[in-house]
Amino acid sequence: MTIGGGRSFASAPRAVTTNGSEGEWRRAAEPGSESVRRNRADEALLPAAPDHSSVREFSAEYLTSTRRGMWADSREALAGLALADRERVLDVGCGTGELTRVLAEESPGSVYGLDADPDLLAAGRSGDWEPLAGDALRLPATQNAVDLVVCQALLINLPDPAAAVAEFARVASDDVAAIEPDNADVTVESTVDAEAKLAAEARTAYRRGVGTDVALGGAGTREAFREAGLTDVRTARYDHVRTIEPPYAEDDLEAVRRTASGEGLAGDRETLLAGGLSAAAYDELRERWRAVGREAITQVGEDAYRRRELVPFYVTVGSVPAADDASQSD
Repeated sequence: MTIGGGRSFASAPRAVTTNGSEGEWRRAAEPGSESVRRNRADEALLPAAPDHSSVREFSAEYLTSTRRGMWADSREALAGLALADRERVLDVGCGTGELTRVLAEESPGSVYGLDADPDLLAAGRSGDWEPLAGDALRLPATQNAVDLVVCQALLINLPDPAAAVAEFARVASDDVAAIEPDNADVTVESTVDAEAKLAAEARTAYRRGVGTDVALGGAGTREAFREAGLTDVRTARYDHVRTIEPPYAEDDLEAVRRTASGEGLAGDRETLLAGGLSAAAYDELRERWRAVGREAITQVGEDAYRRRELVPFYVTVGSVPAADDASQSD
C-alpha cells in the first residue's frame, strides 16, 4: 500500500524508504500464529537486538484497565500533534492499541501501531490501523518513514528515554510526541478512609524499586527530547481520571476484588522489595491493602463505595531538525 512520496508499506511487507531502495517493516503476527515472519532483507535492515532485561512487560488486561476511558472526555491536549494534517503516523509501544485507535480516528492518513509483543497487538486489534511487530529502540524503518512518531506511557518504562526518542526522530520526518505520566503526582480520593494514604505509601515504595523514571512527566520528557536533538519542544497536560462509583461496572468490581485478595500488590512484590521494603514490611503492607479491599467490598454492597484516581499525563511534542540544521549544530 502506498503511503506517500513514492514510499510504501508493502503487503509483502515492503519497505518505507527515502532513497528508492527497499527495506522491511516486520508485520505483526496474525492471531494464532506462532511467530513474526522475517526475511533476509529484514535482518539486513535491523541492527543487533538491544538488551531488554530491564524493560517491564504488561498484560493486555492491565493495559486495557489502566487506559479505560482515556481520551474519551477530551482530546484537546493532542492538538499539538496536528493529527488532521498527518499522512503517516506511527504509535510505538502501542500495546493493545488504546491510543492507536484515537490517532486513527483523528488522522485522515495511515496509522500504524508497533509493539514488540504480538499477543498484545492481537488482543487489541480493532479500528482502522495497521499492527506491526518491532522494537522501540531499533524501529524497522528507514529515515523519514512517517510524518509523526508517537508513544504513550512508554518512556517511563525504558532505562534510557533519550535513546528511544533519538530513534523515533530518525524515523520521523516532522515531529515526535510522547505522552508520559508523572506517577509521583497521582492523587486518590476514596470513601475508604485508609485507601488514599496507603496507595501513596505503596506508590512511593514502587517508584524506589522500579528502576526506571515512572515520574518522567513533562519535565523529564522535555529533557529527553532536547538530549535527542529535537527542537521547538512544547508540552500540554491531560488529566486521566478513573472513577469507581455506582452503578458498578464489571471492571470496577474486579478491581475491588483484586484489592481485597491482595493480587494486585502481589504482582509488584519484587519491585516493592527492591524499593526498600523488608519481607515483613511487605506482608504488613499487603494485609493493610487487603483490609482496604474488604471495606470497599462492604461499601459496594451498600452502593456507598466511591473512588477517584487522577493520573497527570504530559503530551510533549518536538520537531525533528532539518538535515542542514542538524549538521550546523554538530
